[in-house]
Amino acid sequence: MIESKAQVEEAVGRYETIRREIGQVIVGQQETVDQLLWCIIAGGHALLEGIPGLGKTLLVRTVADTLDLSFSRIQFTPDLMPADITGTQLVEFGLQGQTSYRFQRGPVFGNLVLADEINRATPKTQSALLEAMQEKTVTVGGETHALPQPFFVLATQNSVEQEGTYPLPEAQLDRFLLKIEVSYPSRDELKEIVRRTTSPVESKASRVADAGTLLTLQRFAKEVLVSDEVLDLAVQTLMLTHPEEPGAPEPVVRYVRYGSGPRGIQSLIAVAKVKALLAGKLHVSWQDVRSVALPVLRHRLVLGYEGQAAGIRPDDIVGAVVSAVESGR
Repeated sequence: MIESKAQVEEAVGRYETIRREIGQVIVGQQETVDQLLWCIIAGGHALLEGIPGLGKTLLVRTVADTLDLSFSRIQFTPDLMPADITGTQLVEFGLQGQTSYRFQRGPVFGNLVLADEINRATPKTQSALLEAMQEKTVTVGGETHALPQPFFVLATQNSVEQEGTYPLPEAQLDRFLLKIEVSYPSRDELKEIVRRTTSPVESKASRVADAGTLLTLQRFAKEVLVSDEVLDLAVQTLMLTHPEEPGAPEPVVRYVRYGSGPRGIQSLIAVAKVKALLAGKLHVSWQDVRSVALPVLRHRLVLGYEGQAAGIRPDDIVGAVVSAVESGR
């Protein structure tokens, strides 16, 4: 339990140390780094989307190094099978001809699992990973094997090339706590990237925290308080993503086919608690909820045909919802 303000200040200090250490390797991308750390502290999984070459893989590996977590990478391809992820039963023959079975663990058995280009694999293979994300266990040959704790899946997908891909269904997208959009670097950041990657000295993050630190931050975040007033505003935010809801903004009524499900409000509050804790607070404000609404809700809206044809961005819809909630306060 949080027993003093000093514990909160220590938690915030640890977080800032982690951010600075990641910055020794990753140039810019502060918003992406923050959202990724929010997700991990909240105990969820994240989907990172951006064009190739933005350092998504390097970012995930750097986070694992900084937090001293075991790292595992799965490169998704169309011929990848579920057993290539979860593992398989191997038959071993003894000297006397006797046989025995041994479970060979797959790459999903790691603390931090990078699912690179998850939309390249077939739905059958995607489902094997998503089941592990939900249940935190793997069942092979009738035996259930627990995944190591803590366990996070950080998946990436290419936002510009859709040929030969298998888009994640909405129900599976909903299992990701956040969808993080990785932005293109600025001119100054591009120059710094070139300096770091072409110099003889390789930048590498040092371990500044461990799984125990992470579990402490997770426990503290769950103890952050949420008032009924803020909870009502969060519920209103979720409800206004549904086109049939009275008072839903015009873009929602016109372009949205289905709004967010119950996981949306759970995620909204969980991440808002982390945001509040890392700001040194023990209660969630509306501003905390507002600041996490985009990464929490953008992948939980299903646009109708008109919205897709018009090129409407889910971020614009979420922005309209947040504005509607604020105008009704």
